Amino acid sequence: MQTSKDIQNPNTLVLTIDGLIDAQVTFMQHWLRKQAEPLSMEAWQWLGAQPLAKYISSDNLQRLLNDWLLEHPLSEVMRTDVRDILHSIIYHPANDNVPLSELVDDTQVETLANYVGSHKQQRNILIHTLVGNDTFADLLTQTLYHAINDFMENTLDKAGGVGKLMKLGRSSFEKATNRNLDEKLQTYLHRNIKDLAHRAEANAQEHLSNEEVARLLITGWARIKEQPISHIQTYLRDEPDNSSIDHIEASIQQSYNRLRMSPYLHSLVAASVDTWYRNHQSDTIAKVAESLNIDEAAMMQLSITLLPILYDALESEWLTAHLREILQEFYSQPNIKDSLGFNEQ
Repeated sequence: MQTSKDIQNPNTLVLTIDGLIDAQVTFMQHWLRKQAEPLSMEAWQWLGAQPLAKYISSDNLQRLLNDWLLEHPLSEVMRTDVRDILHSIIYHPANDNVPLSELVDDTQVETLANYVGSHKQQRNILIHTLVGNDTFADLLTQTLYHAINDFMENTLDKAGGVGKLMKLGRSSFEKATNRNLDEKLQTYLHRNIKDLAHRAEANAQEHLSNEEVARLLITGWARIKEQPISHIQTYLRDEPDNSSIDHIEASIQQSYNRLRMSPYLHSLVAASVDTWYRNHQSDTIAKVAESLNIDEAAMMQLSITLLPILYDALESEWLTAHLREILQEFYSQPNIKDSLGFNEQ
């Protein structure tokens, strides 16, 4: 038992205060560990009841998006993660056994087909892509030219005297017109096939009904919907020096870098934030969280998941040192020493 003499001894006083501080630090850590779970839920309930506008303004959100998201390019670590995740998803073995119809429902295709079919502009774009596309006409021209040229060459070689006469006629034609017959043939095919394609496009746009256009899309979907998702891999390359995934990721990075510095994107972000904030500024934080499917049950699960981290933090050296520093500051106050009967004299 301490005597008044012990209390008045400065050395005993230091030890007594230090011992008291150590005991209190241990008690606080033990108490917080036992109360961590209910305290975390009480903290969430308190925070959830607070109005959003009390702590967050539209300007705060604008600065957060601009300074944290748009100000910086994607890091190399993130770019590597994107490439690796895309590769894992696209080349996952499960894709071999899952059809495309698992990704897109028939009703979705029907809805899209009916929408395209019932809107003249979209319908005409589709018909132009399928029928009146100049690239398709060019390919058809080249195909027909090679077929005709091959037929003529093989026929003339086997026709004997008639073939020689036809070759002579061809040579005379080229000298008289100062033009190569092959070139003349290609020009003729090109002009007429394009004209025919444009006429076919005009006729299709005029006579194809909404239902027929929709049926065309649905029929096309029906032909491919049972193919496995892995069929997409046939359109990609997966070689070390020529990876489609690398090209896709690089394109995403390039587009992101261009857009994130664009005044256009900044104006859209600002307008979006203002609209969202006007809709939710009178909500509580809990109500905003509910719109993201974060309710009290979700927070309970999160708090349980984070408890090991909290327990480690409570027992860490840095927290112990800070608790001891707080208590030392508390007991070093003259009025506290006097009220507890400590006297250094």
